[in-house]
Amino acid sequence: MSEFKHFEYMEKHRYEQVVYFYDKTTGLRGITCIHNTTLGPALGGTRLWNYASEEEAVIDCLRLARGMTYKAAAAGLNLGGGKTVLIGDPETVKSEGYFRALGRYVQSLNGRYITAEDVNTSTKDMDFVSMETDHVVGLEGKSGNPSPMTALGAFHGISAALQYKFGDETISKYTYAVQGAGQTGYYLIKKLVEMKAKKIYFSEINKKHIARLQKEHPDVEFIEPKDFFKANVDVLVPCALGGVFNGDTIPQIKAKIIAGTANNVLLDDDIDGNLIKEKGILYAPDFVINAGGLINVYHEIKGYNIGRATRDIEKIYDRLLEIFKIAERENIHTQLAAKVFAKKRIETINNLQDNYIIR
Repeated sequence: MSEFKHFEYMEKHRYEQVVYFYDKTTGLRGITCIHNTTLGPALGGTRLWNYASEEEAVIDCLRLARGMTYKAAAAGLNLGGGKTVLIGDPETVKSEGYFRALGRYVQSLNGRYITAEDVNTSTKDMDFVSMETDHVVGLEGKSGNPSPMTALGAFHGISAALQYKFGDETISKYTYAVQGAGQTGYYLIKKLVEMKAKKIYFSEINKKHIARLQKEHPDVEFIEPKDFFKANVDVLVPCALGGVFNGDTIPQIKAKIIAGTANNVLLDDDIDGNLIKEKGILYAPDFVINAGGLINVYHEIKGYNIGRATRDIEKIYDRLLEIFKIAERENIHTQLAAKVFAKKRIETINNLQDNYIIR
């Protein structure tokens, strides 16, 4: 395996900072990546995962941080992109001390980075983090668990994709296959059921999540994870981990739309974005459609009001329609169109700030 060249990668994608940290008392091992702070402090959740190697962890952190920059910019937020990944077994490493140690490292960045919950971390964990730093959002009593809001944003995104592809956004006319039913996928399935979706399938590897969904929604049919990509449905809804759409899985797809909450679902943005475009599939760019949770916690920074947060999340619908039109007009894949959309905002705001004004 070739050596990963960290600084070359950082230069290519214009990263600002990568921080490694270790706490000898709790065994905390982690990495924080700050990609871009042109629009404001970097915000991104803390992911806890039992990575196979340190290199795998840093690559995941880098990719996720860059995605957060695009997500915040495309969502119209005054935030930059960052991420933290922790290396360890979620079943064994968690404790008050572990997350308080994380909070101290977040505090050491002096507000350049704001954290929140992510895969295998919770609002309870963030409460411990908040004992050591103010630079954390998604707390109980404020905006809370962002997953329902991420799901709500994805629901509006699915509606926009249906409207653009079929000219009719009526949820009940279509069929769906959801990959992942732990957090965002679980809440999105609940919303699709509520809107009387024609048929819903789901795939999941966690037995507890499978049992919960089968108990609560017996009409939602389980399919094996290997059968997700070839499901004969209108919409594929990826709500698990990244890199799942690639040269092996894309040829299997029968659906006409891909729209879900997972981050970095394209293994390679350009190669796989073009493969999806060539198959005539409409892809809702991940960092646009899954921005509901980020929008929600951003309102916590401003002074949380659920009504204002919900109204801003609804704007994902119009934002996606605009991106789909850019892709069609410029004959490019939708992931690239979304980056064009996000980068234009970053460049515009950056240029606005090149003159000194006292405020």
